[in-house]
Amino acid sequence: MTHTEQVPAASRLFEPVRLGNLELPGRLVMAPLTRNRADADGVPGALMAEHYAQRASAALIIAEGTTPNAVGQTYPYIPGIHSPAQIAGWQRVTDAVRAAGGRMFLQLQHGGRVGHPDTSGHAPLAPSAVRFPEPLHTPSGLQDAVPPREMTGEDIRTTIADFATAARNAVAAGFAGVEVHSANGHLLHQFLARNTNRRTDEWGGPVQHRIRFTVEVVRAVIGAIGADRVGVRVSPGAGVNGIEEGDTEEIYPALTRALAELGPVYLHQVYADPDRPAFGALRAAWPGTLIANPTLSREEVSGDGGRRRAERLLGAGADLIALGRGFLANPDFVERLRAGAPLNELRPEFLMHVRGAEGYTDYPALARV
Repeated sequence: MTHTEQVPAASRLFEPVRLGNLELPGRLVMAPLTRNRADADGVPGALMAEHYAQRASAALIIAEGTTPNAVGQTYPYIPGIHSPAQIAGWQRVTDAVRAAGGRMFLQLQHGGRVGHPDTSGHAPLAPSAVRFPEPLHTPSGLQDAVPPREMTGEDIRTTIADFATAARNAVAAGFAGVEVHSANGHLLHQFLARNTNRRTDEWGGPVQHRIRFTVEVVRAVIGAIGADRVGVRVSPGAGVNGIEEGDTEEIYPALTRALAELGPVYLHQVYADPDRPAFGALRAAWPGTLIANPTLSREEVSGDGGRRRAERLLGAGADLIALGRGFLANPDFVERLRAGAPLNELRPEFLMHVRGAEGYTDYPALARV
């Protein structure tokens, strides 16, 4: 265990703020974090309900990437929101969080080429037949990726409809809204990037065509549940999961303008850094609420949990701050930051591709330290 330096409690991080129809008690959001703790059929169980309820003091919890259809599954034990059992499982989670005083959005994540038939039971779909360059976790261990099947026009239309249905399912499961994941090398980001989108039709080629899939998914989701219930996550310039955008400086102004016309309740930037032009450009172009998710070193996570980065981002124009690992290691992360209290050390060996309560629900709250 390490200790934070004592810092003043007065901070915009703890000011109440409005997000669409939600009154948030502060500006500190729990970022979506893949933990592989669902059942094999993608159903969230009691352990997930306990985990999220422990962290209900976050101003908003954005629950982990959840697949809108079976073919979109990335790894084993990833939750879904496309079956009655999955909806019921998530309902137990949102009930537990609501009882603890919290609020939740659900991130909708389709893996695209980041998937394997041994995991999903389906050949992966992607904008183009460009193989994922790294081995993938599957139920039988690490395996080389398989070439994805290039999506047909019908595949694209069906997938857009699946996102809209998943959004309705999320609201039925008790979520206050959803976050459309267009970042980190997953399907929507694959449409944005030159190296994964080699199409020559209306879904590929020039920037206006490559942003179209994200725009149409967001349009359909807003049509299903309303703009006040929909956020969008982006990662400008990020080379995650083998992505090479190629023309980042052209993609995101065009995408931001198109999304602003649809009016989702927030835009969520991953790897946000106030010292880099991408953050300032996005803030200047986006007229609504901006959630900033910074990259933190291990020393920053164990030192102050990312508070100083958060304060700088608020000063640079972010409206809300999403942090991840601090919430994982500290169920009462908000209270600890407010008090300048000790932080638990994160156990990274339990982050992903493991099962059970260890490193998930067994981090102690401050009263038990």
